[in-house]
Amino acid sequence: MKQETPLLEVNNLQKSFLIKKGFFGNSKQLRAVDGISFAIRKGETFSLVGESGCGKSTTGRLVTRLLAPNGGEVLFNGTDISGYSENQMRPLRKDMQMVFQDPYASLNPRMKVKELVAEPLLIHTKLSTKERDKLACELLETVGLNSYHAERFAHEFSGGQRQRIGIARALSVRPSLIVADEPVSALDVSIQSQVLNLLQDLQEEYGLTYLFISHDLSVVEHISDRIGVMYLGTLVETADKDTLYDRPLHPYTQALLSSVPVPDPKQKKERIILKGDLPSPVNPPSGCRFHTRCPAAMEVCKQMAPEFREVEPGHQVACHLYDEEIMKRV
Repeated sequence: MKQETPLLEVNNLQKSFLIKKGFFGNSKQLRAVDGISFAIRKGETFSLVGESGCGKSTTGRLVTRLLAPNGGEVLFNGTDISGYSENQMRPLRKDMQMVFQDPYASLNPRMKVKELVAEPLLIHTKLSTKERDKLACELLETVGLNSYHAERFAHEFSGGQRQRIGIARALSVRPSLIVADEPVSALDVSIQSQVLNLLQDLQEEYGLTYLFISHDLSVVEHISDRIGVMYLGTLVETADKDTLYDRPLHPYTQALLSSVPVPDPKQKKERIILKGDLPSPVNPPSGCRFHTRCPAAMEVCKQMAPEFREVEPGHQVACHLYDEEIMKRV
């Protein structure tokens, strides 16, 4: 049986930024994303999680080509778009949309809501103004707002309502992939669940595929099919949601999951406290990047980076603890 081509496939993706220190200082490379690989099937939600500064948001912008990668491949529907120019990307923009983290900053305060939602239609379709306005009103109702909201400005809405407007705008051109970059982190907890449920309903209705980026593991558990855990620009573990939460293998993943609050006050949970601070991506540690904070670190971890290997079907981890050849020598 022929295997279906993933909607999005990322191979050895890399992105560095040039950092200058002082007026006469030497330039250094900040390795924001350093050789990650993953694939997303049509109709699924793949989430990237990790601490702030691990490269999650940069990955989202590389995938949608808001940033150009320094190396690696981004395959969309089997076509490598990593080297596309802005003109080549323009027709693809309607298939790849973004929902940004800050609903306050991502909406133009001088435009009415109907203009904000209809703006992608102006660029990617030949619909008349009347047709665009009609579709904008329909989209607002789809995301739980009312058509009379179309005449208002963004500052007249709450944070949750603004995020719904951002989602309506992303939906306007019927994309196949939506990159949601921390879409609920700026919202109250009660509103977060509403937006997450909305995203799931829209996924079912429109057959959407999500790359969902978040630092909140409780949010990720609610919406994900599969999860990738990032640390300092690299992927350390990927698995389906149930496997990752039931059997986390990488020490970093275990520490992250141990920090998730338990709603039952009677249930005790052992916290794994990581020692040290997060290293700088300008000067990352040699070998395994996590060895400076890892409770299970060995001498080999300082010398050699672990291979990202599949330890069971659909479950990959980058850790020497699961390399039989290395463990025989320890």
